[in-house]
Amino acid sequence: MALKKTTVMVDEEDLALIKEAAAREGRPESEYFREAFHLAALRTRRWNEEWDIPRLDFGGPVTAEEIDRAVSDGVADAE
Repeated sequence: MALKKTTVMVDEEDLALIKEAAAREGRPESEYFREAFHLAALRTRRWNEEWDIPRLDFGGPVTAEEIDRAVSDGVADAE
């Protein structure tokens, strides 16, 4: 991945928080900015084609209690 240098203006308080985190975690400040820039770039992506997301038919509405029970059972089974 080729990197390109750019200059951005940031809020002083945000920059101070990044500097503190970088010192605390032993990471370069630039890693935080690259990560943030990458996340912002991902948010701008758009797809032209339709997504092939399957529809699930549970035979009727699913209640919050049924969801809670299924999640609890799944967690209990994983332990």
